[in-house]
Amino acid sequence: MAAVSTVLVVGGGAAGCATAIALARAGVAVELVELKNDVTAVGSGITLQGNALRVLRDLGVYDDVAAGGFGFDTLGLRAPDGTVLVEMSDARTGGEDLPATVGARRADLARVLMSRAREVGVTIRLATTVETLDQDDQGVDVSFSDGSSGRYDVVVGADGVRSHVRDLLGVEVDIAPVGMGIWRVFTQRPDGLERTDLSYQGACYIAGYCPTGEDSIYAYLVEDAQDRSGLTPEQQLAVMRELAGHYHGQWDAIRDLMTDPTKVNYTWFEWHVLDGPWHRGRVVLAGDAAHSCPPTLAQGAAQALEDAVVLAELLLAAETVEQALDAYTARRAPRARTVVENSVQLARWLLDHEPPPQAGGTADVPALMGATAALLSQRP
Repeated sequence: MAAVSTVLVVGGGAAGCATAIALARAGVAVELVELKNDVTAVGSGITLQGNALRVLRDLGVYDDVAAGGFGFDTLGLRAPDGTVLVEMSDARTGGEDLPATVGARRADLARVLMSRAREVGVTIRLATTVETLDQDDQGVDVSFSDGSSGRYDVVVGADGVRSHVRDLLGVEVDIAPVGMGIWRVFTQRPDGLERTDLSYQGACYIAGYCPTGEDSIYAYLVEDAQDRSGLTPEQQLAVMRELAGHYHGQWDAIRDLMTDPTKVNYTWFEWHVLDGPWHRGRVVLAGDAAHSCPPTLAQGAAQALEDAVVLAELLLAAETVEQALDAYTARRAPRARTVVENSVQLARWLLDHEPPPQAGGTADVPALMGATAALLSQRP
């Protein structure tokens, strides 16, 4: 018998929706609240690697995500002038029956997950969040921003890197900047762009792109973290176009297609991992509320999805909530920490211009990525 019969999920992103789906389809009464009015109006593109695709398949949504996205199995490294330096097979961490990677629109992923949640019976309330949490040994009393209230066996805080649920619990974390900022743009897919290619030289630390559908891509440029908050959308577009002008090959076409200021955004790389238990009593954290990493390994959403299915599995299998939540931290924290630390290490090697071992340095990128892929190929 499951340890829970009623669960509140706070946050409608990947971790929240996936947790809600996995519990509701097993018969748990799940409510999901989300602060935003529309979770499908966020972000540009997302890179979903095999371990994320494996979870999406388990949740019954992989076919819909893949149909609207763009799958590929190889990765290219290019010089700034567009010359292909290396073409390699990417690690198929979800298994040989799934692509190595699917690029997708974030809005499409959000829409598919929300639709699946409703299909399996999750009660969803948008423009709503938690105001107070008052728990005892048997449950959690919750008051909401719309004036309503409820009582639940467990509350899941899946409300992002600056989690309000985490704040309500009094859990402090150090969200640390990495020292890099990333420009992203969402635009049309040029002819012939059918995979991710990366450049690690030139004006930026990383210049890359990912196809997200038959007619779309997102492209990104990583620079030293700077305060870009004073720029207008038009100025942001101009800065990204200027940086993109240092790269060629497909970047020439991408730059020509970068004309809409509303499709450009800029953020800093940050990271954290919650030390100690990921729960306080019957309130538990998942996804970015518990850990976040720079996108150097493209594992943010994947790790959030893994949290969700492991948490749901344990809540459904354990005899008590305490057993389930203790097991959740024990099972998820080491793997998530490794992914975060490896993502940060890649960024630091780039920031320090650290050479590879054959040139007397320590930046053994292939070894680190190989070890990470081997870890992620195992089920969480």
